[in-house]
Amino acid sequence: MTPEDAASVPSTAPETPPAAAARPAAPAIPPAALTAPVITVTAVTGLPEIGPGSDLPALLASVLAPGGPPPGGAPPGGTPSPRAPLAPRSAGETVPLDAAGGGSAPSLRDGDIVVVTSKVVSKAEGRISALPREQAIEAETVRVVASRGDTTIAQTRHGLVLAAAGVDASNTAPGTVVLLPEDPDESARRLRKALRDRAGVTVGVVITDTMGRPWRAGQTDAAIGAAGVVPARDHRGETDSFGNTLEVTVAAVADEIAAAADLVKGKTRQIPVAVVRGLAEFVTDGDGPGARALIRPAGEDMFRLGSADVPLARRTIRSFTGQPVDAGAVRRAIATALTAPAPHHSEPWRFVILSSPAARSALLDAMLQAWIADLRRGGFTEEQIARRTRRGEALRKAPLIVVPCLETSAAHSYPDERRSRAERDMFVVSMGAAVQNLLIALAVEGLGSAWISSTLFCQDVAARAMDLPAGWQPMGAIAVGHPAESPRPRPGREVKEFTLVR
Repeated sequence: MTPEDAASVPSTAPETPPAAAARPAAPAIPPAALTAPVITVTAVTGLPEIGPGSDLPALLASVLAPGGPPPGGAPPGGTPSPRAPLAPRSAGETVPLDAAGGGSAPSLRDGDIVVVTSKVVSKAEGRISALPREQAIEAETVRVVASRGDTTIAQTRHGLVLAAAGVDASNTAPGTVVLLPEDPDESARRLRKALRDRAGVTVGVVITDTMGRPWRAGQTDAAIGAAGVVPARDHRGETDSFGNTLEVTVAAVADEIAAAADLVKGKTRQIPVAVVRGLAEFVTDGDGPGARALIRPAGEDMFRLGSADVPLARRTIRSFTGQPVDAGAVRRAIATALTAPAPHHSEPWRFVILSSPAARSALLDAMLQAWIADLRRGGFTEEQIARRTRRGEALRKAPLIVVPCLETSAAHSYPDERRSRAERDMFVVSMGAAVQNLLIALAVEGLGSAWISSTLFCQDVAARAMDLPAGWQPMGAIAVGHPAESPRPRPGREVKEFTLVR
């Protein structure tokens, strides 16, 4: 196998390629470019085994530079990789000359895009760890999104969400694992500069890794680093063939390029590099924002919370914006609350939604007067009373209040106080579970909340203010709204300090 051996997959792009400015901005595409281009994806072979200290830019430039190594030669730093077997072809199908081993290596041209598997970048940069795989995954993880059995989907410090935080134990020495590049965009910039300096061409560089996709079976390659490539093309504001204005379409160009390149690199061929030709309109003079631009901001992510995040999403929020609260979101959250466990197969939970300012004021004014009276009876000064009652301002400022109520008609009666108390405690615990479910579900809906115990101290007053049915016992009040501030970091807690094992 010589460095010139390669495998090509030609394809045809859609009839009308993207023409709008990218997000981030991309250069305008001249009218002459708005024709059906031919795109080729060529696998680059001949690279030696890459390891720590390998000069990957020099090796790539040696293979890809115009007039690269002679047939049968090897790039500096090692011997060529063994030739990957070609997939069987149907009768009459044309085998490209370079795939058959009789052509030349793809000498780079301006506008080409060099696609490199992240693993060889990581190996060259020394991102190899001797930690056990599980420990390496934990070290690379900033957030566990989901886990099932031995599979963990995690977010890395780069913002990427993928299996095992990108830690890979394949194609590396026993007892080691390969981590993702420290900064994939910076790695792409270095490779691009080296190719420009050594080969005299302006190309784009995309660094890829394999990712699964929610709602879809299988994996595909995606861009985790990029330089000199428009990462996304924004079609919003354009019109389709029927004159409809596109409102949400943003094409992930760098990911599409990564996936196309994987068709010739493959997972078992040990071909880590491919060249994509025919997409020069997406290659920029500057390095651009990189693949980081494809990471959706948390505030825009409708599926931000993985299964492991959901219980931790609940935080106490006491400051809200003026944005109205969606009544449907509140109903869905209450539906979640109704899944709480309950004694005797009962349904002891009730919820009062105070959506109007008049209803909220009626409750809060009545509770305030009861609170002040209690504090005065307790000997508090007027200054102390003013400080105390300010704690209820979160309810005053909330655009909506939900009052959970306990209804215990299903409780069993006992002749003694001990069992009667235990019976009530069961129902109170069930109410607490329902409230926690409600708070978590509100957080999943993007709503902040604060449970405040005030109605517990004046249940009769609160019940009259809300004109509750007989038997409904208010169990605190929940301020609900869109958060106007981010919660402070949750303090760490050591589980063993709260646990007793027998």
